[in-house]
Amino acid sequence: MDKYDAIVIGSGLGGLCSAFILAKEGMKVCVLEKNRQVGGSLQIYSRDKAIFDTGVHYIGGLDEGQNLNMYFKYFGLMKDLKLQKLDENGFDIISFKGDEKHYPHAQGYENFIEKLAEIFPHEREALKTYIAKVKEVCLAFPLFNLSGEKKDISSSWFMEIDSKTVINSIFSDYKLQQVISGSNMLYAGMEGKTPFYVHALVVNSYIESSYRCVDGSSQIAKIMTNNIKQMGGDVFNYSEAVRFHFKGSEIQAVELSNGEFIEGKLFISGIDLSKTIEMVEGPQLRPAYKNRINAMENTISSFLINVVAKPQSMPHLNHNIYHCTQPDIWSGTKYTEQTWPETVGLFGTTSSKHPEFTENYTAMAYMRYDECAKWIDTKNIIPNHVSYRGDDYELFKFEKAEKILDVLEERVPGLRANIQSYTCATPITYRDYIGSRDGTLYGVIKDYKDPLKSFITPRTKISNLFLTGQSLNLHGVMGVTVSAAVTCSEIFGHPYVINKIRNA
Repeated sequence: MDKYDAIVIGSGLGGLCSAFILAKEGMKVCVLEKNRQVGGSLQIYSRDKAIFDTGVHYIGGLDEGQNLNMYFKYFGLMKDLKLQKLDENGFDIISFKGDEKHYPHAQGYENFIEKLAEIFPHEREALKTYIAKVKEVCLAFPLFNLSGEKKDISSSWFMEIDSKTVINSIFSDYKLQQVISGSNMLYAGMEGKTPFYVHALVVNSYIESSYRCVDGSSQIAKIMTNNIKQMGGDVFNYSEAVRFHFKGSEIQAVELSNGEFIEGKLFISGIDLSKTIEMVEGPQLRPAYKNRINAMENTISSFLINVVAKPQSMPHLNHNIYHCTQPDIWSGTKYTEQTWPETVGLFGTTSSKHPEFTENYTAMAYMRYDECAKWIDTKNIIPNHVSYRGDDYELFKFEKAEKILDVLEERVPGLRANIQSYTCATPITYRDYIGSRDGTLYGVIKDYKDPLKSFITPRTKISNLFLTGQSLNLHGVMGVTVSAAVTCSEIFGHPYVINKIRNA
């Protein structure tokens, strides 16, 4: 039986960042990953020699001195990452069915204001107010700014009001309200639920700076894995943790699906919360706590089309597109069969071989997990768990893909003619590869009306079990990176960890 100072379950970015911090502090660390690839949402796959990102299509806050840049320097990432900066005058382009205008989200606070004020000159002062409020929110979260201080923000105004209400109160122009909200697919924004702080923290990062990983985001996981190994840590794939074994009230070892036991002193779980508590089969966690976790509502899942373009047929797309088929961007998660898809996100890639062309791209639309209820008992994880879900599943994917392509063809005429091939992913694809119970995009829903319901602390009632990942603080690259710092601060102390990262 191997023995470690710390065992991290799940090799998503939150798990890898936690393992790195622990290893850098001298701990003997082990990371366990059930799949062939490490990285969680950083995983990639290849079709027709084209590389596709599965979850991370662009990253914000990477300019010199910005928050993610400082975190990534600490993790030894910035010197090796291959990055492409997106269009500074429109990294995201928001568009609407029946409206020939395209509305940019530009990089840099002043540039963001200026580009939209050119279209909405009567809203210039409102745009300044909006950016001021976004900045105010971000400054209130110390860990997002690598500040050593602690703040109680539980009763702050931005915790107690939803995003749509704040945005609509700032802007009088209905179209600009929708444009500002147009990228809410980044956080699965829900009318009357999503707190304004979620909107502000997510969009601020991209407004500061927006980058795409050249040749795929898996390079982040590869660099992190190598750095962990260089510090004496181990990272094991095909190692699915299935249950904890206890000695008294503390975990002594984790059992893998192959029957192997790995012993440790500390355990950090970065996998789905409900799957983590399922691994505690004894009385160490109260039934009330387990019921609370299992009752939490997750954010919606999605349907993806990954398209390979014909060689050199599509000029390089150095921005993302969010195209809305309905007037209200906030209705997207409440789609009906007739209105689906209400919002389609299109994310290009950048290849080092042919940077002047977009060789492949991903189109994404919301999809509820229950649409795949017919096939939930099937499993398809290459190469060890492959099962054909059936002809009806293939037909389901084809019909949904064609609907999305129809929407995109209207938005980008001629797009269909450039398609060489495409593959699809559904909520159960997410479930199988990412390990979430229902293919959730971003973990537990944050609800401003009941913040404590979705509040999860990294510390559990089991003294040597900690949690990390997207359901703790915030999802996304920045969110889970900060979550790892929060988790490790529970072990080493808050100012200590943050000072180490800031001074890197």
